[in-house]
Amino acid sequence: MSTTTMTIRTDKEVKFQAQQIFSELGMDMTTAINVFLRQAIRQNGFPFPVTLPASGKLTREVMDDIANDRNLHGPFNNVESLMDDLNA
Repeated sequence: MSTTTMTIRTDKEVKFQAQQIFSELGMDMTTAINVFLRQAIRQNGFPFPVTLPASGKLTREVMDDIANDRNLHGPFNNVESLMDDLNA
């Protein structure tokens, strides 16, 4: 099997955290990336679901409400007014 070199860019903290996890699993970054690539080949795609978080839909609905002036409350002049509205 011939090998090749890949260069990737990632956030420094992401790399550090991933290296810690892979180390605990007894592998280095290269091995972990090769596991990912082989699983992607086996699955013919990502080896895990790639979806928007459930909150993405809620965020879009809230943004639509704001744009259309719906379901808005406040502003409140004091905490008592806020609490009255929350308890309504």
